[in-house]
Amino acid sequence: MALDWKGRPEKVILLEGGGFEYEDQVQDSYDGETTGQKYYPLKAARLHYFGGTTGHWAGMCSPFDEIDFKKRSWVPHSGWPIEKSDLDPYYEKAHTPLKLGAFPYDYAFWKEELVNPEPLPFDPAQVWNKMWQYSHARFGPLYKEVLEKAGNIHLYTHAKVTELRANETVSRLEEVIIKLPDGKSHKVRARRYVLACGAIQNARLLLASNRQAAAGLGNTHDLVGRYFQEHLEIASADFWFFKPRPMNLYTYSWNKTRASAELALTEQTQREHGILNGTVSFMPLRIGKYRIPKIQTYQDEDPRKAWDNMSDRWGETLKKASEVETGPIKWSYQLNTRIEQAPNPDSRISLLREKDAYGLPRVNLHWALTRLDKRSIRKIYEILGRQAGISGIGRIRLNDWLQDEEEPGFPDSTNAGWHHMGTTRMSGDPKKGVVDADCRVHGLANLYIAGSACYPTSGAPNPTLTLVALSLRLSDHLKQLK
Repeated sequence: MALDWKGRPEKVILLEGGGFEYEDQVQDSYDGETTGQKYYPLKAARLHYFGGTTGHWAGMCSPFDEIDFKKRSWVPHSGWPIEKSDLDPYYEKAHTPLKLGAFPYDYAFWKEELVNPEPLPFDPAQVWNKMWQYSHARFGPLYKEVLEKAGNIHLYTHAKVTELRANETVSRLEEVIIKLPDGKSHKVRARRYVLACGAIQNARLLLASNRQAAAGLGNTHDLVGRYFQEHLEIASADFWFFKPRPMNLYTYSWNKTRASAELALTEQTQREHGILNGTVSFMPLRIGKYRIPKIQTYQDEDPRKAWDNMSDRWGETLKKASEVETGPIKWSYQLNTRIEQAPNPDSRISLLREKDAYGLPRVNLHWALTRLDKRSIRKIYEILGRQAGISGIGRIRLNDWLQDEEEPGFPDSTNAGWHHMGTTRMSGDPKKGVVDADCRVHGLANLYIAGSACYPTSGAPNPTLTLVALSLRLSDHLKQLK
């Protein structure tokens, strides 16, 4: 958003809580507790410095589908106050800062661009190929100098926002309080304010700003922090092909792949079976059988050590996979699910009594899943299994944790995508959401929230492309205000 205002007559103040490099003292502010479904250490789940978590993101980009924005009778609390068509122009615009190529995300375009992109022979009325593109943008190195040289943008590092202060009637924001590492405090005043701190920290700031509103700003209806959503990412089945076949379309290699596909179910199929939106990716089974889930290898509170440990384990996996003998396993695949989480008010961020070095209450993340989450995953593979049989190309075997359709729980090996969404959800009704269709906090005339915290539902794709598009849409809205 700051880049989008470069060169304009307005003065933009950009407050960065960290510096230009990793500092453990700053990172410690993100530490907290987790309950419910097993999760990553909160201190390691986000990077707290300029450029943020783009410092180690995987770069997977794909737009949300039309169904993701719709009210679905079988998905409680679903429906956005905007449609996909409202974001389409901004999806294309988001390609510039994300350093992505051509905008089309349809298979018809990419089959002319990729080498031997043969799709699986499934019924297109039920299964389609959802395309992904890959960004390698690291916002810190890319945009540090650009922002420093922009005459109208004033970047302040180590400016940790600790409180939002409203006027006496709590109808608009008057100032924000920032604290520096040396303990000094300052006030920052502006005509309009945008929180872009991530879904956990946005909710944390609103809840902690309880000087004038006991429950926190924007929290009249006890919605701030609720509906925390993640993507469930979990090995779910094996696909045993009867014979080798080209899988170029579904193959991803870091820093080499321009685009690839995952399998997804059509809107009609989702409606017919009353399930959530998800995608299925392919990993060679000889690799997947040795892979340790990320939720187990990324457990150090230091994100650098957690990342190194995860990478080291991946190296060990590849070594073991290279020793697998020939045979059907050589052309068989592990099927991995990425699926939206059903919106759940009990999945939430709340404040703890303990405070960090800046005086901000730490948070508890209670990650709570539902029966619809698991039933949807099982149904996806039942449908794909039938398609595999009908097409005569192979058979699909469910993993053990999916065998009992009456068992609602998820195993501790269930990965999350590090995709925080939904804690200040969007709705035209203040009783059902924290922000309106323009991302403005209900009841506060000049406070806005940018990013995936505004998502009412989480869709199947990784959130970054959509959150950049939604932020650019907010940017355009703010430009139109007097």
